[in-house]
Amino acid sequence: MAQNQTAPDATRRSERSRRAIYDAALALVAEVGYPKTTIEGIASRAGVGKQTIYRWWPSKADVLLEAFLDLSDQAAEEAARGQGGTAGQRQYAIPDTGDLAADLKLVLRATVDELRDPAFEAPSRALAAEGVVNEELGRRFVARLLEPQLRLYVDRLRSAQEAGDVRPDIDPRIALELFVSPLAQRWLQHTGPIGYDYTDTLVEYALYGLAPR
Repeated sequence: MAQNQTAPDATRRSERSRRAIYDAALALVAEVGYPKTTIEGIASRAGVGKQTIYRWWPSKADVLLEAFLDLSDQAAEEAARGQGGTAGQRQYAIPDTGDLAADLKLVLRATVDELRDPAFEAPSRALAAEGVVNEELGRRFVARLLEPQLRLYVDRLRSAQEAGDVRPDIDPRIALELFVSPLAQRWLQHTGPIGYDYTDTLVEYALYGLAPR
């Protein structure tokens, strides 16, 4: 009598392969750097054929971008469940306690934690650098990861405008660059250490200016 056999679940097998490819791409970039990371190396580490990767992604940059976005999503979900995961904290609305300076300092400190997290630093740097020479990748990196985070700053600054804490003529999209852009530049170019004291100072300078009070 023939026994009932469960057919292989192709969807589950594909998801396992996709997850293995994500993990392999992130691990290789951290270990050998982006220039030495190859599709062949990712495939070997993930235990899949390189044609499997090319069937889903056209380049290693695309693999890494999707892997990093997945990593960020996982961190956001962990943060939502209260299980930690600083990288996900910027996916949620910036607190509005009525104290704009304190709220901005809090979220920028979380950003510092993310930028110094080894799991996020290597792929972040690789994608930022590749996005400079690969314009299409750079646009997708900005649209899918950076722009949603920047909109949170815009929303918080507009709330501060409504409360009378920020001048009504200020453009929030430009204003946020006063503290976000210097942090990104210092981190990318290694021009100095990044830490809580640094980001707190950025907020103070941005909100209160340089002229004597």
